[in-house]
Amino acid sequence: MKKLLFCILFFTTLTSFSQETTTNSQFSLNLLAPSAEYELAVSDNSTVDMNLGVGFAYHKSSYSGEAFGIYPGFEAQYRYYYNFEKRADKGKKTSENSGNYIAGVASLTGGKPIIGDLEYANDYGGFVGPAWGLQRVYNSGFKLNLNLGIGMGFNDAGDTYLTPLFGLQLGWLVAQ
Repeated sequence: MKKLLFCILFFTTLTSFSQETTTNSQFSLNLLAPSAEYELAVSDNSTVDMNLGVGFAYHKSSYSGEAFGIYPGFEAQYRYYYNFEKRADKGKKTSENSGNYIAGVASLTGGKPIIGDLEYANDYGGFVGPAWGLQRVYNSGFKLNLNLGIGMGFNDAGDTYLTPLFGLQLGWLVAQ
């Protein structure tokens, strides 16, 4: 009986806490670079976003010609949404985490393409750095997410370098 009472109290507390938060946990599928994404609400204005999918690279040079590759990758972001109140005051949508954010980003990408002939000399590459972003989820469920940042790139050979971050996701919100 004590365990049942504890479980009821625990889940009631979780439910009431989750209703107080401004951010939502949600699952979406992205089409531009196919991926599955889960965004977990951790506070009123913060989420942890995890994305598993693929990325695209293209290279053209005068001596080696053109090459492209589609690579597997994983990215995680800690996002802080900073303009929910301002958007709400203007009558704009804030549900489904529609707002602007700053983020800490970490990603890993494989060096061998799933499809294509652009092979890197390294087994993997990574990125760590800050980013600014905006996310909009429209009433139809269509989702737009843009990331811009700069950070430290690295690979398994021990190389480190300063590199820009540009991310554009187009997809649909599947579940909340």
